[in-house]
Order: sequence, then C-alpha cells, then structure tokens
Amino acid sequence: MEESISGFKKRGSWGDVVEHGERITRALHEAGVEGEAFEDWDEWRPKAHERLSDDVNEKTAKQASVGEGEGEKAGKGPDEDLQTAGEKLSESYERVEEGDSEGAIERWQDSIDYVARAADSAGRKALRKVEDTVYRKVMTQLAPYYFDNELVSANIQKTARGEGEQTFIFEVNVNDDGLKDEVSRRLGEYEDAVDRWHVDTEKETGTAEAVEGVEPPEPPESPGESGPTTN
Repeated sequence: MEESISGFKKRGSWGDVVEHGERITRALHEAGVEGEAFEDWDEWRPKAHERLSDDVNEKTAKQASVGEGEGEKAGKGPDEDLQTAGEKLSESYERVEEGDSEGAIERWQDSIDYVARAADSAGRKALRKVEDTVYRKVMTQLAPYYFDNELVSANIQKTARGEGEQTFIFEVNVNDDGLKDEVSRRLGEYEDAVDRWHVDTEKETGTAEAVEGVEPPEPPESPGESGPTTN
C-alpha cells in the first residue's frame, strides 16, 4: 500500500484491491465511524464477487446521480403534484367567493408550491436519465470509477493486464484529517500483525468471470465476517 496526502493507494489484483477496501472499512468501523455516510461507502466499495465494469459501474452511476427532491421523497410523481396543485387552486377560488381572502391566498400559495415540486421532480428524473446514459456510455471510458461523500473519496480503475491477471489501482482518501490519521495508524497495525486477511465472498460466486477473470478467494469460515488472522 502507498500512502500520500491524496490517500491510501493499492495496486494489484482484484483480490488485492478488495482487501484494501475491507481493511479501510474495518479501520473506520474500529475508529467508531457509523451512520449513513459509512453505510454508503461500505455498499459502494468493490466486493470479491463483483465485476468492475458491471457492479461497480452501476453503483457509481447510482451514487453520482442527482438526489431525490421533496416530491420524490414523498412518493409523489409530477402528475400527482399537478393534480393536487389544481385542487388547491380550486379551493382558493372557493375561498375568494366565501370572502375568506386569507384562506384564498394560503391555498393559492399551496398550489404554486405543488407546481414547483412537480417541475422539480420532472426535471430531476430527466436529468438522472441523461446522467445515467452519459456516465455509463462515456464517462466510465474516460475516467476511473469513483465514490465521494463527506466521509470518503475513492476511485478505482483497471490499468493493464499482467501475467495471468488484470491489474487495478484503488485509491481511498478519508476526508477528515484526524480520522485519516487514525485510519493510517490502524492500517499500519494490520500490516504488522496480520498474516492472512480473509476476504469477504458470497457463498455463490460463480465462475472466475465474476471478478474480471480472477479466481475469487475461498470464503471465510464465518460468512460476512472479514478480518485478519494473526499468529
């Protein structure tokens, strides 16, 4: 592993970069990191049973896309919000006829809000569609697969085919300097103390094609529990 100001870099086989991601994840966990940012990273990092061009590609496109707006979070589509906007506008007219000017203004404002939310949802859906097409067909041909949130910034790419296996570069940076120092210390301990690191694998990994032509390592004795083995 190479360590620099830009992060922790590992060059090697698919198994090597998977192990690199697992060690960093274990170090973050042992440093007390938890929550959504950690879970998102843990989901995105490459796994032994995955393919870079399929699984990591899909996860990268998903995490890089525009997030959901308020309407989408509420489970409402643009058509539903437009219908609600029309209903609110009708209520506004009714309040005017009843002499309730305050209520009319309130319903009118609600109508505008629903129209804006519908436009936002429609725009986000259209943008995500364009993003997905551009990312999958263009960007992954020009740039490494990447991940970025407030906790971790990372990128992985395939560089060349070595003797019998493909070579990958996986670079991970912990965005908080204090936490980065703690992760660095723990990674150093792993390097000194670990004889063998059990890489997580799924029970059914299929053939070697599951990881870009690389034979996956044997699964650990306790599935789902990756970690070091020491003397």
